[in-house]
Amino acid sequence: MWYINRNDAKPIWQQMLDQAISQISSGNWQPGQLLLPSRELAQQLGVSRSTIQIVYEELKARGYIYTSRRGGTRVSRGMKCIDGNPDLQQKQGPLLPSLPFLDASVDHLKEWLKGEDANHVTIDFSPHEPYVDTIFLKTWKQAYLHVSSSMNPCDWAYGNNSYGYMPLREQVQRYLSIERGINVQTEQILLTSGAHQTLQLIAQGLLTEGDMVTVEDPGFPASWLVMRDRRMNVVPIPVDEFGLVVDRIPQESKLTFVTPSHQCAVGAVLSEPRRQQLIEWAVKNHSWIVEDDYDGEYRYRGEPLPPLFSQASKNTLYMISFSKMIAPGIRLSALVGSTEAIAQLARVQELLYRHVPIMEAVTLTRFIEQGHFIRHLRRVRNLYRRRHECMYKAILANGLTNRFTLSEIETGSHLLLEAEPSFDEAFFTSILLKRGIRVYPLSLYGLESTRRGWVLGFAKVDEKAIEEGIAVLAEVLLNS
Repeated sequence: MWYINRNDAKPIWQQMLDQAISQISSGNWQPGQLLLPSRELAQQLGVSRSTIQIVYEELKARGYIYTSRRGGTRVSRGMKCIDGNPDLQQKQGPLLPSLPFLDASVDHLKEWLKGEDANHVTIDFSPHEPYVDTIFLKTWKQAYLHVSSSMNPCDWAYGNNSYGYMPLREQVQRYLSIERGINVQTEQILLTSGAHQTLQLIAQGLLTEGDMVTVEDPGFPASWLVMRDRRMNVVPIPVDEFGLVVDRIPQESKLTFVTPSHQCAVGAVLSEPRRQQLIEWAVKNHSWIVEDDYDGEYRYRGEPLPPLFSQASKNTLYMISFSKMIAPGIRLSALVGSTEAIAQLARVQELLYRHVPIMEAVTLTRFIEQGHFIRHLRRVRNLYRRRHECMYKAILANGLTNRFTLSEIETGSHLLLEAEPSFDEAFFTSILLKRGIRVYPLSLYGLESTRRGWVLGFAKVDEKAIEEGIAVLAEVLLNS
Protein backbone atom coordinates (compact mmCIF):
# COMPACT_ATOMS: atom_id res chain seq x y z
CA MET A 1 0.00 0.00 0.00
CA TRP A 2 2.91 2.34 0.77
CA TYR A 3 6.25 2.42 -1.02
CA ILE A 4 9.27 4.41 0.17
CA ASN A 5 12.07 5.14 -2.30
CA ARG A 6 15.02 6.29 -0.23
CA ASN A 7 17.01 7.18 -3.37
CA ASP A 8 14.33 9.65 -4.47
CA ALA A 9 15.23 13.33 -4.07
CA LYS A 10 11.64 13.93 -2.98
CA PRO A 11 11.25 13.87 0.85
CA ILE A 12 9.66 10.74 2.33
CA TRP A 13 6.69 12.63 3.70
CA GLN A 14 6.02 14.09 0.23
CA GLN A 15 6.21 10.62 -1.36
CA MET A 16 3.69 9.30 1.16
CA LEU A 17 1.40 12.29 0.76
CA ASP A 18 1.32 11.92 -3.04
CA GLN A 19 0.59 8.20 -2.75
CA ALA A 20 -2.22 8.76 -0.25
CA ILE A 21 -3.88 11.40 -2.42
CA SER A 22 -3.60 9.12 -5.45
CA GLN A 23 -5.16 6.16 -3.56
CA ILE A 24 -8.07 8.25 -2.28
CA SER A 25 -8.72 10.03 -5.60
CA SER A 26 -8.71 6.75 -7.54
CA GLY A 27 -11.14 5.10 -5.12
CA ASN A 28 -8.69 2.44 -3.91
CA TRP A 29 -9.23 3.79 -0.42
CA GLN A 30 -12.97 3.96 0.14
CA PRO A 31 -14.79 6.69 2.10
CA GLY A 32 -14.77 5.77 5.79
CA GLN A 33 -11.84 3.37 5.42
CA LEU A 34 -9.71 3.20 8.58
CA LEU A 35 -6.02 4.09 8.29
CA LEU A 36 -3.29 2.65 10.50
CA PRO A 37 -2.35 4.64 13.60
CA SER A 38 0.72 6.79 13.08
CA ARG A 39 2.89 4.83 15.55
CA GLU A 40 2.07 1.45 13.98
CA LEU A 41 2.53 2.72 10.41
CA ALA A 42 5.88 4.29 11.32
CA GLN A 43 7.16 0.97 12.71
CA GLN A 44 5.89 -0.90 9.67
CA LEU A 45 7.63 1.43 7.18
CA GLY A 46 10.76 2.09 9.23
CA VAL A 47 10.29 5.84 9.37
CA SER A 48 9.89 8.26 12.25
CA ARG A 49 6.46 8.77 13.72
CA SER A 50 6.79 12.53 13.12
CA THR A 51 6.98 11.84 9.37
CA ILE A 52 3.65 9.97 9.49
CA GLN A 53 2.12 12.75 11.59
CA ILE A 54 3.16 15.33 8.99
CA VAL A 55 1.45 13.27 6.26
CA TYR A 56 -1.75 12.79 8.26
CA GLU A 57 -1.90 16.45 9.26
CA GLU A 58 -1.54 17.57 5.65
CA LEU A 59 -4.20 15.11 4.46
CA LYS A 60 -6.52 16.34 7.19
CA ALA A 61 -5.86 19.99 6.34
CA ARG A 62 -6.80 19.31 2.72
CA GLY A 63 -9.96 17.42 3.72
CA TYR A 64 -8.95 13.95 2.55
CA ILE A 65 -9.19 12.36 6.02
CA TYR A 66 -10.74 13.05 9.39
CA THR A 67 -10.04 11.82 12.92
CA SER A 68 -12.23 11.07 15.93
CA ARG A 69 -11.39 10.02 19.47
CA ARG A 70 -13.01 6.60 19.16
CA GLY A 71 -13.12 6.05 15.42
CA GLY A 72 -9.44 6.67 14.62
CA THR A 73 -8.25 8.17 11.31
CA ARG A 74 -10.49 7.52 8.30
CA VAL A 75 -10.94 8.58 4.68
CA SER A 76 -13.44 11.44 4.45
CA ARG A 77 -16.96 10.27 3.61
CA GLY A 78 -17.58 12.99 1.04
CA MET A 79 -14.76 11.78 -1.22
CA LYS A 80 -15.66 10.56 -4.71
CA CYS A 81 -13.56 8.60 -7.11
CA ILE A 82 -12.55 11.02 -9.87
CA ASP A 83 -10.49 8.59 -11.95
CA GLY A 84 -13.29 6.03 -12.22
CA ASN A 85 -16.26 8.37 -12.50
CA PRO A 86 -16.91 9.50 -16.09
CA ASP A 87 -19.17 12.29 -14.84
CA LEU A 88 -16.22 13.83 -12.99
CA GLN A 89 -13.69 13.30 -15.76
CA GLN A 90 -14.26 16.61 -17.53
CA LYS A 91 -12.92 16.68 -21.03
CA GLN A 92 -13.15 20.47 -21.08
CA GLY A 93 -13.97 23.31 -18.73
CA PRO A 94 -16.92 25.70 -18.95
CA LEU A 95 -17.68 26.98 -22.43
CA LEU A 96 -16.29 30.42 -23.12
CA PRO A 97 -18.83 33.02 -24.24
CA SER A 98 -18.66 34.32 -27.77
CA LEU A 99 -17.32 37.88 -27.72
CA PRO A 100 -17.20 38.93 -31.37
CA PHE A 101 -16.90 42.64 -30.59
CA LEU A 102 -13.97 42.04 -28.24
CA ASP A 103 -12.19 39.89 -30.78
CA ALA A 104 -12.78 42.39 -33.58
CA SER A 105 -11.64 45.31 -31.41
CA VAL A 106 -8.43 43.62 -30.30
CA ASP A 107 -7.66 42.54 -33.87
CA HIS A 108 -8.26 46.11 -35.06
CA LEU A 109 -5.90 47.56 -32.46
CA LYS A 110 -3.22 44.99 -33.28
CA GLU A 111 -3.46 45.73 -36.99
CA TRP A 112 -3.46 49.47 -36.31
CA LEU A 113 -0.35 49.22 -34.11
CA LYS A 114 1.70 46.76 -36.13
CA GLY A 115 0.03 46.32 -39.50
CA GLU A 116 0.14 43.14 -41.54
CA ASP A 117 2.53 40.43 -40.38
CA ALA A 118 5.74 39.99 -42.32
CA ASN A 119 8.82 37.82 -42.01
CA HIS A 120 11.30 40.59 -42.69
CA VAL A 121 10.76 44.32 -42.31
CA THR A 122 13.79 46.51 -42.97
CA ILE A 123 12.12 49.91 -42.62
CA ASP A 124 9.11 50.43 -40.36
CA PHE A 125 7.37 53.80 -40.69
CA SER A 126 5.51 53.29 -37.41
CA PRO A 127 3.58 56.39 -36.29
CA HIS A 128 2.87 54.93 -32.85
CA GLU A 129 6.20 54.48 -31.09
CA PRO A 130 8.44 57.34 -29.94
CA TYR A 131 12.21 57.47 -30.23
CA VAL A 132 14.07 55.69 -27.44
CA ASP A 133 17.87 55.95 -27.28
CA THR A 134 20.74 54.83 -25.06
CA ILE A 135 20.81 58.18 -23.29
CA PHE A 136 17.26 57.62 -22.07
CA LEU A 137 18.06 54.04 -21.06
CA LYS A 138 21.07 55.19 -19.02
CA THR A 139 19.28 58.02 -17.20
CA TRP A 140 16.17 55.93 -16.54
CA LYS A 141 18.30 53.12 -15.12
CA GLN A 142 20.08 55.60 -12.84
CA ALA A 143 16.74 56.94 -11.60
CA TYR A 144 15.40 53.43 -11.06
CA LEU A 145 18.45 52.26 -9.10
CA HIS A 146 18.39 55.37 -6.92
CA VAL A 147 14.73 55.10 -5.93
CA SER A 148 14.77 51.32 -5.52
CA SER A 149 17.66 51.57 -3.04
CA SER A 150 16.05 54.33 -1.02
CA MET A 151 12.47 53.04 -0.70
CA ASN A 152 11.02 51.97 2.65
CA PRO A 153 8.89 48.84 3.29
CA CYS A 154 5.82 51.05 3.73
CA ASP A 155 6.26 52.32 0.16
CA TRP A 156 5.35 48.84 -1.09
CA ALA A 157 1.99 48.74 0.67
CA TYR A 158 -1.33 49.42 -1.00
CA GLY A 159 -1.45 53.06 -1.93
CA ASN A 160 -3.87 55.12 0.12
CA ASN A 161 -4.34 57.65 -2.66
CA SER A 162 -6.30 56.54 -5.70
CA TYR A 163 -5.30 59.81 -7.43
CA GLY A 164 -1.79 58.39 -7.79
CA TYR A 165 1.64 58.96 -6.28
CA MET A 166 1.59 62.49 -4.84
CA PRO A 167 5.22 63.47 -5.62
CA LEU A 168 4.65 62.59 -9.28
CA ARG A 169 1.42 64.57 -9.38
CA GLU A 170 3.35 67.52 -7.98
CA GLN A 171 5.92 67.17 -10.76
CA VAL A 172 3.12 66.99 -13.35
CA GLN A 173 1.56 70.08 -11.80
CA ARG A 174 4.85 71.98 -12.11
CA TYR A 175 5.43 70.80 -15.67
CA LEU A 176 1.95 71.82 -16.81
CA SER A 177 2.35 75.26 -15.25
CA ILE A 178 5.77 75.98 -16.75
CA GLU A 179 5.56 74.26 -20.13
CA ARG A 180 1.84 74.29 -20.98
CA GLY A 181 0.46 77.29 -19.14
CA ILE A 182 -2.02 75.16 -17.19
CA ASN A 183 -2.31 76.12 -13.52
CA VAL A 184 -4.15 73.51 -11.46
CA GLN A 185 -4.08 71.94 -8.01
CA THR A 186 -2.83 68.41 -7.43
CA GLU A 187 -6.46 67.41 -6.66
CA GLN A 188 -7.17 68.12 -10.33
CA ILE A 189 -4.60 65.57 -11.54
CA LEU A 190 -5.25 61.83 -11.80
CA LEU A 191 -2.52 59.36 -12.75
CA THR A 192 -3.55 56.43 -14.95
CA SER A 193 -1.92 53.60 -16.88
CA GLY A 194 -2.31 55.04 -20.36
CA ALA A 195 -4.98 56.45 -22.65
CA HIS A 196 -7.01 53.23 -22.82
CA GLN A 197 -7.46 53.09 -19.06
CA THR A 198 -8.19 56.81 -18.94
CA LEU A 199 -11.01 56.40 -21.43
CA GLN A 200 -12.36 53.42 -19.49
CA LEU A 201 -12.48 55.53 -16.32
CA ILE A 202 -14.23 58.39 -18.10
CA ALA A 203 -16.84 56.05 -19.59
CA GLN A 204 -17.54 54.43 -16.23
CA GLY A 205 -17.36 57.52 -14.05
CA LEU A 206 -18.85 60.34 -16.15
CA LEU A 207 -21.16 58.65 -18.64
CA THR A 208 -24.17 56.34 -18.59
CA GLU A 209 -24.64 53.29 -20.78
CA GLY A 210 -26.22 54.33 -24.06
CA ASP A 211 -24.98 57.93 -23.95
CA MET A 212 -24.00 59.46 -27.26
CA VAL A 213 -20.31 60.28 -27.65
CA THR A 214 -18.64 61.78 -30.71
CA VAL A 215 -15.19 61.01 -32.03
CA GLU A 216 -12.94 62.20 -34.83
CA ASP A 217 -13.17 60.19 -38.04
CA PRO A 218 -10.48 59.33 -38.98
CA GLY A 219 -9.08 59.40 -35.48
CA PHE A 220 -7.63 57.49 -32.53
CA PRO A 221 -9.17 53.97 -32.70
CA ALA A 222 -9.21 53.45 -28.93
CA SER A 223 -11.45 56.50 -28.57
CA TRP A 224 -14.35 54.61 -30.14
CA LEU A 225 -13.39 51.00 -29.40
CA VAL A 226 -13.28 51.62 -25.64
CA MET A 227 -16.50 53.62 -25.69
CA ARG A 228 -18.30 50.97 -27.71
CA ASP A 229 -17.04 48.33 -25.29
CA ARG A 230 -18.72 50.37 -22.52
CA ARG A 231 -21.93 50.33 -24.64
CA MET A 232 -21.91 53.98 -25.62
CA ASN A 233 -23.57 55.27 -28.78
CA VAL A 234 -20.52 56.33 -30.79
CA VAL A 235 -21.07 58.86 -33.59
CA PRO A 236 -18.15 59.61 -35.95
CA ILE A 237 -17.51 63.24 -36.92
CA PRO A 238 -15.47 63.99 -40.07
CA VAL A 239 -12.15 65.80 -40.01
CA ASP A 240 -10.96 68.25 -42.69
CA GLU A 241 -7.92 70.50 -43.09
CA PHE A 242 -9.14 72.64 -40.17
CA GLY A 243 -9.67 69.73 -37.81
CA LEU A 244 -12.91 68.37 -36.37
CA VAL A 245 -16.04 69.62 -38.20
CA VAL A 246 -17.79 70.94 -35.10
CA ASP A 247 -21.01 71.74 -36.99
CA ARG A 248 -21.61 68.02 -37.37
CA ILE A 249 -21.68 67.24 -33.63
CA PRO A 250 -25.23 66.31 -32.56
CA GLN A 251 -26.70 68.31 -29.70
CA GLU A 252 -27.34 65.07 -27.78
CA SER A 253 -23.64 64.21 -27.54
CA LYS A 254 -22.43 63.92 -23.94
CA LEU A 255 -18.74 63.84 -24.84
CA THR A 256 -16.45 64.70 -27.74
CA PHE A 257 -13.00 63.20 -28.08
CA VAL A 258 -10.57 65.45 -29.94
CA THR A 259 -6.83 65.77 -30.68
CA PRO A 260 -6.70 69.53 -31.42
CA SER A 261 -2.94 70.19 -31.40
CA HIS A 262 -2.14 67.56 -34.02
CA GLN A 263 -5.07 65.48 -35.21
CA CYS A 264 -4.41 61.76 -34.85
CA ALA A 265 -3.83 60.40 -38.37
CA VAL A 266 -4.71 63.39 -40.59
CA GLY A 267 -2.33 65.71 -38.75
CA ALA A 268 -4.51 68.84 -38.96
CA VAL A 269 -4.48 71.49 -36.24
CA LEU A 270 -7.90 72.50 -34.96
CA SER A 271 -8.32 76.05 -36.22
CA GLU A 272 -9.03 78.86 -33.78
CA PRO A 273 -12.61 79.44 -35.03
CA ARG A 274 -13.31 75.70 -34.61
CA ARG A 275 -11.72 75.72 -31.14
CA GLN A 276 -13.99 78.54 -30.02
CA GLN A 277 -16.97 76.87 -31.64
CA LEU A 278 -16.27 73.57 -29.84
CA ILE A 279 -15.85 75.26 -26.47
CA GLU A 280 -19.07 77.27 -26.88
CA TRP A 281 -20.92 74.14 -27.94
CA ALA A 282 -19.68 72.13 -24.92
CA VAL A 283 -20.52 74.87 -22.41
CA LYS A 284 -23.96 75.44 -23.91
CA ASN A 285 -24.85 71.73 -23.99
CA HIS A 286 -23.19 70.78 -20.66
CA SER A 287 -21.04 68.30 -22.54
CA TRP A 288 -17.53 66.99 -21.98
CA ILE A 289 -14.51 67.61 -24.19
CA VAL A 290 -11.75 64.99 -23.89
CA GLU A 291 -8.60 66.69 -25.17
CA ASP A 292 -5.81 64.25 -25.99
CA ASP A 293 -2.55 66.20 -26.25
CA TYR A 294 -0.53 63.11 -27.16
CA ASP A 295 2.32 64.89 -29.01
CA GLY A 296 1.72 68.60 -28.43
CA GLU A 297 5.29 69.04 -27.21
CA TYR A 298 6.69 68.18 -30.62
CA ARG A 299 5.93 71.39 -32.50
CA TYR A 300 8.79 72.68 -34.63
CA ARG A 301 7.78 76.30 -35.14
CA GLY A 302 6.61 78.44 -32.28
CA GLU A 303 5.42 77.36 -28.86
CA PRO A 304 2.99 74.49 -28.23
CA LEU A 305 -0.59 75.52 -28.88
CA PRO A 306 -2.65 76.54 -25.82
CA PRO A 307 -4.88 73.68 -24.63
CA LEU A 308 -8.66 73.86 -24.81
CA PHE A 309 -8.56 73.18 -21.07
CA SER A 310 -7.18 76.69 -20.49
CA GLN A 311 -10.44 78.18 -21.79
CA ALA A 312 -12.99 75.65 -20.57
CA SER A 313 -11.59 73.89 -17.51
CA LYS A 314 -15.01 72.83 -16.20
CA ASN A 315 -15.96 71.07 -19.43
CA THR A 316 -12.58 69.77 -20.56
CA LEU A 317 -10.60 66.70 -19.52
CA TYR A 318 -6.99 67.12 -20.61
CA MET A 319 -4.86 64.03 -21.30
CA ILE A 320 -1.07 63.78 -21.51
CA SER A 321 0.78 60.51 -22.00
CA PHE A 322 4.30 59.74 -20.83
CA SER A 323 3.99 56.60 -22.95
CA LYS A 324 4.01 58.86 -26.02
CA MET A 325 6.43 61.49 -24.74
CA ILE A 326 9.00 59.00 -23.42
CA ALA A 327 8.32 55.28 -24.01
CA PRO A 328 5.20 53.05 -24.25
CA GLY A 329 6.61 50.65 -21.66
CA ILE A 330 6.24 53.25 -18.91
CA ARG A 331 2.41 53.02 -19.12
CA LEU A 332 1.78 56.25 -17.24
CA SER A 333 -0.54 59.09 -18.17
CA ALA A 334 -2.07 62.06 -16.43
CA LEU A 335 -5.62 63.33 -16.69
CA VAL A 336 -6.44 66.90 -15.69
CA GLY A 337 -9.95 68.16 -15.01
CA SER A 338 -12.18 69.92 -12.53
CA THR A 339 -11.81 68.97 -8.89
CA GLU A 340 -15.25 67.37 -8.89
CA ALA A 341 -14.73 65.32 -12.06
CA ILE A 342 -11.30 64.05 -11.02
CA ALA A 343 -12.63 63.10 -7.57
CA GLN A 344 -15.32 60.97 -9.16
CA LEU A 345 -12.87 59.30 -11.53
CA ALA A 346 -10.50 58.63 -8.63
CA ARG A 347 -13.27 56.71 -6.87
CA VAL A 348 -13.77 54.56 -9.97
CA GLN A 349 -10.02 53.97 -10.11
CA GLU A 350 -9.99 52.99 -6.43
CA LEU A 351 -12.65 50.37 -7.11
CA LEU A 352 -11.14 48.91 -10.28
CA TYR A 353 -7.39 49.52 -10.26
CA ARG A 354 -6.42 50.90 -6.81
CA HIS A 355 -3.52 52.99 -8.13
CA VAL A 356 -0.78 53.03 -10.76
CA PRO A 357 2.33 50.82 -10.24
CA ILE A 358 4.61 52.37 -7.63
CA MET A 359 8.01 51.66 -9.20
CA GLU A 360 7.15 53.34 -12.49
CA ALA A 361 5.71 56.30 -10.59
CA VAL A 362 8.67 56.87 -8.26
CA THR A 363 11.20 56.34 -11.07
CA LEU A 364 9.40 58.83 -13.32
CA THR A 365 9.29 61.30 -10.43
CA ARG A 366 13.05 61.07 -10.01
CA PHE A 367 13.51 61.24 -13.80
CA ILE A 368 11.61 64.53 -13.91
CA GLU A 369 13.17 65.98 -10.73
CA GLN A 370 16.68 65.49 -12.09
CA GLY A 371 15.81 67.36 -15.30
CA HIS A 372 16.11 64.29 -17.53
CA PHE A 373 12.54 64.60 -18.77
CA ILE A 374 12.88 68.13 -20.15
CA ARG A 375 16.29 67.35 -21.66
CA HIS A 376 14.79 64.23 -23.27
CA LEU A 377 11.95 66.25 -24.81
CA ARG A 378 14.34 68.86 -26.20
CA ARG A 379 16.69 66.24 -27.64
CA VAL A 380 13.84 64.28 -29.23
CA ARG A 381 12.17 67.44 -30.57
CA ASN A 382 15.35 68.37 -32.44
CA LEU A 383 15.65 64.82 -33.76
CA TYR A 384 12.03 64.79 -34.96
CA ARG A 385 12.51 68.16 -36.63
CA ARG A 386 15.40 66.81 -38.69
CA ARG A 387 13.59 63.60 -39.60
CA HIS A 388 10.40 65.48 -40.46
CA GLU A 389 12.36 67.69 -42.83
CA CYS A 390 14.15 64.68 -44.32
CA MET A 391 10.88 62.81 -45.00
CA TYR A 392 9.20 65.91 -46.38
CA LYS A 393 12.04 66.56 -48.83
CA ALA A 394 12.26 62.89 -49.82
CA ILE A 395 8.55 62.78 -50.67
CA LEU A 396 8.89 65.93 -52.80
CA ALA A 397 12.10 64.74 -54.50
CA ASN A 398 10.55 61.43 -55.50
CA GLY A 399 7.53 63.08 -57.13
CA LEU A 400 4.92 61.61 -54.81
CA THR A 401 3.13 64.95 -54.44
CA ASN A 402 2.29 64.86 -58.16
CA ARG A 403 -0.21 62.12 -57.39
CA PHE A 404 -0.81 62.29 -53.63
CA THR A 405 -1.54 65.00 -51.08
CA LEU A 406 1.05 65.61 -48.37
CA SER A 407 0.16 67.13 -45.01
CA GLU A 408 2.38 70.10 -44.23
CA ILE A 409 1.84 70.59 -40.49
CA GLU A 410 5.22 70.80 -38.74
CA THR A 411 4.20 68.96 -35.59
CA GLY A 412 4.48 65.48 -34.16
CA SER A 413 6.21 62.39 -35.44
CA HIS A 414 4.22 61.46 -38.54
CA LEU A 415 3.12 62.77 -41.93
CA LEU A 416 0.04 61.88 -43.95
CA LEU A 417 0.36 60.94 -47.61
CA GLU A 418 -3.23 60.91 -48.80
CA ALA A 419 -4.60 59.16 -51.87
CA GLU A 420 -7.94 59.31 -53.63
CA PRO A 421 -10.75 57.36 -51.88
CA SER A 422 -10.81 54.88 -54.77
CA PHE A 423 -7.11 54.06 -54.42
CA ASP A 424 -6.39 50.41 -53.52
CA GLU A 425 -4.66 51.18 -50.25
CA ALA A 426 -4.54 47.59 -48.96
CA PHE A 427 -3.00 46.23 -52.16
CA PHE A 428 -0.11 48.67 -52.20
CA THR A 429 0.43 48.29 -48.45
CA SER A 430 0.95 44.55 -49.00
CA ILE A 431 3.25 45.11 -51.98
CA LEU A 432 5.41 47.45 -49.92
CA LEU A 433 5.53 44.95 -47.09
CA LYS A 434 6.93 42.33 -49.46
CA ARG A 435 9.67 44.83 -50.26
CA GLY A 436 10.47 45.14 -46.55
CA ILE A 437 8.71 48.50 -46.09
CA ARG A 438 5.93 48.70 -43.49
CA VAL A 439 3.45 51.56 -43.86
CA TYR A 440 0.21 52.21 -41.97
CA PRO A 441 -3.07 52.61 -43.88
CA LEU A 442 -5.26 55.59 -43.10
CA SER A 443 -8.34 53.35 -43.30
CA LEU A 444 -7.38 51.71 -39.98
CA TYR A 445 -8.02 55.07 -38.29
CA GLY A 446 -11.52 55.42 -39.72
CA LEU A 447 -15.03 54.46 -38.66
CA GLU A 448 -17.09 55.63 -41.63
CA SER A 449 -14.44 57.72 -43.35
CA THR A 450 -13.59 56.78 -46.92
CA ARG A 451 -10.29 58.69 -46.87
CA ARG A 452 -7.31 56.60 -47.92
CA GLY A 453 -3.57 56.96 -47.74
CA TRP A 454 -0.68 56.18 -45.41
CA VAL A 455 0.28 57.55 -42.02
CA LEU A 456 4.08 57.64 -42.16
CA GLY A 457 5.94 57.84 -38.88
CA PHE A 458 9.60 58.84 -38.66
CA ALA A 459 10.36 58.72 -34.93
CA LYS A 460 12.24 55.41 -35.11
CA VAL A 461 13.68 55.71 -38.64
CA ASP A 462 16.98 57.50 -39.25
CA GLU A 463 17.52 59.87 -42.18
CA LYS A 464 19.23 57.34 -44.41
CA ALA A 465 16.46 54.78 -43.93
CA ILE A 466 13.82 57.47 -44.52
CA GLU A 467 15.34 58.31 -47.91
CA GLU A 468 15.63 54.64 -48.87
CA GLY A 469 12.11 53.82 -47.73
CA ILE A 470 10.47 56.77 -49.49
CA ALA A 471 12.33 55.87 -52.70
CA VAL A 472 10.84 52.36 -52.60
CA LEU A 473 7.44 53.84 -51.72
CA ALA A 474 7.59 56.09 -54.79
CA GLU A 475 8.73 53.24 -57.03
CA VAL A 476 5.80 51.06 -55.96
CA LEU A 477 3.09 53.74 -55.91
CA LEU A 478 4.03 55.60 -59.08
CA ASN A 479 5.08 52.71 -61.31
CA SER A 480 2.34 50.16 -60.54
